[in-house]
Formats: sequence, structure tokens, C-alpha cells
Amino acid sequence: MVITAWIIVILLFAVGMAGAVYPVLPGALAIYGAYFVYGWMIGFKPFGVWFWLLQTTIVAVLMVADYLVNAIGVKKFGGNRASVVGSTIGLIAGPFVIPVVGLIAGPFLGAVVGELIVGTPVKQALRAGLGALVGFFSGLFVKVTLQLLMIILFIVWVVRFA
Repeated sequence: MVITAWIIVILLFAVGMAGAVYPVLPGALAIYGAYFVYGWMIGFKPFGVWFWLLQTTIVAVLMVADYLVNAIGVKKFGGNRASVVGSTIGLIAGPFVIPVVGLIAGPFLGAVVGELIVGTPVKQALRAGLGALVGFFSGLFVKVTLQLLMIILFIVWVVRFA
């Protein structure tokens, strides 16, 4: 039972980390779910109030930061709401339309198309697209860092308090 639990926990961690890059995967929620799998299959003994407060705070920050970092990147480069919405749609649809390349091209093209739809000049629309890329990579860095922190905290708590 313990080996099965650890296999599921590690798989959920892998899905979570993949979710930092690929937006249709649950990301931080998969990592958070791994704690419950561990608890139900092995025991909740290592986890106390501080563990849950820290982890829940990180998940909340991740969810807010996921949207804000992208929006800030677009806005810093002169984009508006249309490019934020477009880059979000491009981020989700891009990998399906053009596998692998769409992950990067999607936010860029989505922001550009969003700007062009509302009548923004091409040069400014391209700047907004660049901002979407900056926001995407900044958000990716934040997500990977915080999700790794979640996993490290879990390991520390399990090793120290189990």
C-alpha cells in the first residue's frame, strides 16, 4: 500500500509540474491532491496546521499569479483587455492547434489577434504579443518555482514529522 501511495503521489507531482507548462493540466491542484492521497493511504500524521496553511497559501498565490503575471506582461507592453483575453485563449488553444509550438505561439498570436480585432495598429499589436510572451515565461517561472516549493515542503514535512 505504501509503494502504491508513493507511485500515485509522484505521478501527481509530475502532472502538477507538467501543468505549469501545459495549462489544461491541473498544476498546483494535482500537487495539492497528492497530499490527500498520501494522507488517506499512509497517514495524515506528518501534516499539521502550518503545513496546510503554507500549502493552501501557495496554491492561492499560484492561482492569482497565473492570471496576473500574464496580464501584467501584456499591459507593460501596451496591451489592453483584448490582448489579455486573446493571449489566454491562445495559451489554452495553441497547443491543440499547433502541438508544442502552439504553447509559445498561442499566447503571442492570441494577443496580437485580440488587439487587431479592437482596431489597434499592427505595430502596437505585435508589442502586446511580445508582452504576452514575457508574461507567459514570467508566469512559467513563478509557477515552476512555487510548485517545486510545494513539493519540497511536502518532502520536508514527511521526512521530519513522519
